[in-house]
Amino acid sequence: MMQQLNRYLDPNAQISEGRNYLECPIEATTEGLKANIYYFNQPEWAEEYLTYCHRSEDFKSRWMAAMGDWNDKIVLDIGCGPGNLSATLKGKPKVLIGVDVAPGSLKLAAAHGYIPVLADATNLPFISGFADIVTLNATLHHCDDMEAILKEAARCVKPGGLLITDHDPQYSAWNYKGPARLAWDARLLLYRLTGRGFHKTDTQQYWGLACEIHHKPGHGVTKEFFKEALEPMGFEVQIYPHNHTVGAEVLTGVRGKAELKYRLGNLLSGRNPASEGSALTLMCVARKKMNEK
Repeated sequence: MMQQLNRYLDPNAQISEGRNYLECPIEATTEGLKANIYYFNQPEWAEEYLTYCHRSEDFKSRWMAAMGDWNDKIVLDIGCGPGNLSATLKGKPKVLIGVDVAPGSLKLAAAHGYIPVLADATNLPFISGFADIVTLNATLHHCDDMEAILKEAARCVKPGGLLITDHDPQYSAWNYKGPARLAWDARLLLYRLTGRGFHKTDTQQYWGLACEIHHKPGHGVTKEFFKEALEPMGFEVQIYPHNHTVGAEVLTGVRGKAELKYRLGNLLSGRNPASEGSALTLMCVARKKMNEK
């Protein structure tokens, strides 16, 4: 693995080769980081995430339209988890690097073509400007410092290359107020009473919520967040608000329709559920200008 990545590694990075992945020391451990390590290191939970999340045809269509052909490209997937992006998009990148903090997820990602690297995404062990495509799918909201992660990802993009993020909650859509906020606060009890929700047990649900640090009212990403972070670094930034059941047409401005519970949440918060600000997710597609180093 080290030989495959040598030309892309920062010569000053501390990195060692284990049996299943390359490893960089993770020095600072926050409660959020610990939660991500714990949740995505559980084999059953990671398998479920790989099987059920980000695997739809809409997801595939949206990402392929935004990214284009990744065959024969150098791709860095930050927060790769158990390998959902490659498992869904398929294809044959020249180099496909997956960065995550959970060894168990990296083991699964390796089976889907990733060269697995265990590292803190705020301090990646790579040289600047080496990757054709850098991806962060459902990654930023799992991180304590979203801006630091985004800028470190952007550092790795080569001139002319792409940075793509998706499936992070839009701040305005999730900033529930009034009756909607009361319903949000009561949702765990409702899940328990109805048996509904993604997670099978209270323990799994607890850790799943603990690792989604910025997926809650008063948190999330905005258009300004992406533009203010990336434009000074030489990127042309396009933002596409959307709901989850929409594919390539996202790039033409189609937002799709959210599930009823999300439409009600925005309606009860005093917002038009069909408005741009009520779209659940922002997809960011940013290209680094050729004249930037």
